[in-house]
Amino acid sequence: MVFMGDRATLLETGRFVQRHARNAADEIIEAVTAVDAFADTTARTEPDAGPETEAETEAETEGRHRRAAERGDTDAMSALGALLLRRGDLEGAEPFLRAATAEGDRAAANNLGVLLHQRGYPDEAAGWWRVAAVAGSAPAAHALGRHHRERGDEPAAEYWLRQAAEQGHALGAYALAELLEHRSDVGAERWLRAAAEQGHREAAYRLALALERRATEPLRGPHAYGPAVAAGRAGHAYDTAGRLRAADTLRGGERAPAVAPRPETGPPRATEGAAARLLGEAEQWFRQAAARGHRRAALHLGAILEQRGELKEAGRWYLSSAKEGEAKAACALGFLLRDAGDEESAAVWWLRAAQDGDGNAANALGALHAARGEQQTAERWYRAAMDAGDVNGAYNLGLLCAAQDRLPQAEQWYRRAAYAGHREAANALAVLLLQAGDAGGAEPWFSKAAEAGSVDAAFNLGIIHAGRDDDRAALAWYERAAAAGHTEAALQVGIAALRDGDEQTAERHLRCAAGGGSAEAAFRLATVLDARRPEPGPVVLGAPVDQKTECEEWYERAAEQGHRRAQVRVGMLAAGRGDLAEAARWYREAAEAGSRNGAFNLGLLLAREGSEREAALWWTRAARAGHGRAALRLALLAARRGELAEGRSWCARAVELGPAEVAERAARLSEALREELTA
Repeated sequence: MVFMGDRATLLETGRFVQRHARNAADEIIEAVTAVDAFADTTARTEPDAGPETEAETEAETEGRHRRAAERGDTDAMSALGALLLRRGDLEGAEPFLRAATAEGDRAAANNLGVLLHQRGYPDEAAGWWRVAAVAGSAPAAHALGRHHRERGDEPAAEYWLRQAAEQGHALGAYALAELLEHRSDVGAERWLRAAAEQGHREAAYRLALALERRATEPLRGPHAYGPAVAAGRAGHAYDTAGRLRAADTLRGGERAPAVAPRPETGPPRATEGAAARLLGEAEQWFRQAAARGHRRAALHLGAILEQRGELKEAGRWYLSSAKEGEAKAACALGFLLRDAGDEESAAVWWLRAAQDGDGNAANALGALHAARGEQQTAERWYRAAMDAGDVNGAYNLGLLCAAQDRLPQAEQWYRRAAYAGHREAANALAVLLLQAGDAGGAEPWFSKAAEAGSVDAAFNLGIIHAGRDDDRAALAWYERAAAAGHTEAALQVGIAALRDGDEQTAERHLRCAAGGGSAEAAFRLATVLDARRPEPGPVVLGAPVDQKTECEEWYERAAEQGHRRAQVRVGMLAAGRGDLAEAARWYREAAEAGSRNGAFNLGLLLAREGSEREAALWWTRAARAGHGRAALRLALLAARRGELAEGRSWCARAVELGPAEVAERAARLSEALREELTA
């Protein structure tokens, strides 16, 4: 017995199956903008009706075919069935398709298979596809190949898909390429190319990816572009305008993660010259797919152009992809706009991407609001990033809490990200534990982060071992971090090499560190080069001023960054060239920053120019900071002015400060002043 409710359920189930099947076909049709992805609409029109004109409406076409079909014309029945099938009128299409099929029309047999498949009868559909495929229908061979693949019969699937592909059927070629690619068969690229050359946009995109992968496998250098590079900002905290930094007493910050090696499968690796050609070809296929509306190809093309610095065109492709709903493109477009100074427009696109579930964009919005002081909104977006599966969300929440001195919460978020494999979170967690006095708990996290590739963690481990006087282990970690480009680590390796007398190694690492912006490295490199300079000859009035040497350029670089000893040395070199104004400028900068040598040397220059009173002010500052020669100069000034008691006081200070020759002269002067006082 069938109850009414059961009948309704059965009817609804039938509608669902039919609707589901139609949607599946529509997705394939839409993917390649081809109507006959399933339906073979190649049936000939009615011979005596004349060609269809552009002005003829669909209703007129249908009427013409229907009149001919009623007269028993097989071609008209096939064409009318295809038209109704395309419209979704399965009930109306079936009798015409069955009648044409009975007359041996292969297009009708294929389309009857499509109709039955949409109704939920795949096995019966496959039977008619086989009839049409044997008769030479490429769309039927393609449909039959897909049918067998869905059932796991790969040999049969490959046979029929190859039949379709060899007849020039784009969808058949693409489906065959997919099957071969699934088996890691190098022949996949041939069929991707065949489909792409016939305008299949997904094939063009996949071919471009294959070419790019083959080109970049051995390099992973300047050509390692792609959506991940474009959105760029994945795998570590965001470098936004208001970026939060980890609070650390050792070394914080983050660097991009290393690129994981690809499996050794597929075509042979390319040489560098061949790689460039492959990348150029890949770009052309990306461009072709993007021009046909492929949103991921547009995203990838935008990334390539952004990497090359062609930002305007990159932005156009990102925009095209974003408008089609690609969240990664919206995120990348946001970064382009932010970098161009349009933060408000960037936020609009980040919001759109974040609402579509892009964790990168949610992180960027979080950093944007954090920079504006909107901590609650920032926290909400970081949580959204975390909910989207982006571990950076937890890390950035840790940074946010640490910046607000909410250290227990910061530790909680760092720990969550660290357990998920975020290496910089592991480093930040270790820093936090170390600051809290838990060195034993910190070191394993430093080790975990360093082993995962965090150069900051490797440097921090070097500091920990150096604090234990374990110089060998410290140097090993410093060398590891320096090899990855860590500036401060390179400085420490350079200092260690200088200590060991290996000047060549020291110079190499000091150059790396100085080039990375370390003022101390620039100063130490300059001292190494300075020691090799020949002694300068006497200054001759009117002689041309010598050009600056390399060591002086490095001293200046350090001096410009506020390095006081470098400032004094630059002043001394300028004075040696006879450029007293330049010397005075650098001495004054050093003195005002607290350098006692700078204050003393500035006093000497001022005294030579007759500004003895101002010179005394700078010598006083130097002497109070512990400069013995400055104290002796002040003693001599006091003696000349007849202020004998004050002179003896400065002599005592000079004796106390030294060095030995200064102490000896100060003692003799003090005795002379005593005799003068008691005379």
